[in-house]
Order: sequence, then structure tokens, then C-alpha cells
Amino acid sequence: MPDGSVIFHLEEVAVPNLRKERIAIWMHNSVIAEGKDLGDVNCILCTDEYLLEINKTYLNHDTFTDIVTFNYVENDIIAGDLFISIDRVKENAASYKIDFLQELRRVIIHGILHLLGYNDKTPEEVEEIRAKEDFYLTLYAD
Repeated sequence: MPDGSVIFHLEEVAVPNLRKERIAIWMHNSVIAEGKDLGDVNCILCTDEYLLEINKTYLNHDTFTDIVTFNYVENDIIAGDLFISIDRVKENAASYKIDFLQELRRVIIHGILHLLGYNDKTPEEVEEIRAKEDFYLTLYAD
């Protein structure tokens, strides 16, 4: 069981079949595999509009996005808030022709990887973070 806590918050959205405990264990195992410990992580699942307001208010970005990550990492304890737009996840899943929950897990692990220090600003960083996403997605089991 995870040392910290992973708490899911639903803001004006419903997410059927969300296996919170299984996802929390997977997040914990992914963090441990990177040599860190899992602290407290909030996954706030919300609408495009909700996340747009977060993006504008805190990051001065006036764009839709699938995730905004706030990092509260201290030493080797991975902690933060992952704000995830369910609208974007649904749209991306349809575009990529994949299952909604699979795309949601990809976005969640993307946020965790940001908390672990991975970035996606350069082509090299994008390649690295995508490879990590793919690897950790293979470790998720229902």
C-alpha cells in the first residue's frame, strides 16, 4: 500500500469505472521504481473550463490542456496536485482511437513524471518522457 495518499477529487465530472485504489498502487510502484517515495498526491479530475481557469490564474496560459501539475516535492518525497481535464482526455482518446481509461492513465503518469523531474520542453525531453509513459503504462494491470 502507498506510504502517502492519492486522493481523487471530481469537479463537475463523473468518471465511471475509475479504479482509484489500483491506480494509486500503480502510481506508488512507478514512483518507487524511480528511486523516490510517494507522498500526498491529489488527482483533481475536472472540466475543460475548470482547468482553463487554473491555467489562466496560476500559469498565465489562456489555453486548454489535458493536465496542469503543481509540484510540492520535498527531497525524495513525490507530492503534488494533478489537475486533469476529463474533456481533453475524452477528446484525445477518441483522436488516438484508444480507451478513455488508458488515456487517463497516460495523463496521470505524465503528471507523476513531471513530479519526478522529467520535462517536455525540448524534442529530446519529449522523447524521454513519452518512453517513460509507455514503460509505466505497461506496468499497469487491472
